[in-house]
Amino acid sequence: MKLQIADLEFEPLISPEKIQQRVAEVAQQINEDFEGKEPIFVGILNGSFMFAADLVKEIVVPCEVTFTKLASYFGGLSSTRTIRDDFDLHVNIENKDVILVEDIIDSGNTIKYLIEKLMVRKPASITVCTLLFKPDAVVYSIEELKYVAFQIPNEFVVGYGLDYKELGRNLKGIYRKIG
Repeated sequence: MKLQIADLEFEPLISPEKIQQRVAEVAQQINEDFEGKEPIFVGILNGSFMFAADLVKEIVVPCEVTFTKLASYFGGLSSTRTIRDDFDLHVNIENKDVILVEDIIDSGNTIKYLIEKLMVRKPASITVCTLLFKPDAVVYSIEELKYVAFQIPNEFVVGYGLDYKELGRNLKGIYRKIG
């Protein structure tokens, strides 16, 4: 099934059912790894909102949830490498275990920026959890990256929170650009 979003065509890559299955599996691993702790989940807006919501619904350890907002795509098909920091954290993370929840990691530029920004606040730990990871696009290695729901090819994708020109975030599955 092809979809038209703005001026581009997309085809299915990951079904809603597969997404929900992997979200539950990733959450189970986080529950095991953080047993006895109270992590703070930090969703990175706008793209991670669906993943973050579904993920924390599966978390059974006591936790906090908050958000920050960064952008590097600005409606295009690739990262501009320029990061716009729109919304900072308003919680104290000192001596806390922080789990950054990202929609997609490609170059690693945005998550590297956020980790460096948060490290000065002296958290006990920072761990990264991402829905999608494009290993072929990585420029900056992220040692904090521990939880990856899906590794995907270096293709442009939309759906389940990810957008093209602010459209497609509402799709239940992940779709890749055709051509």
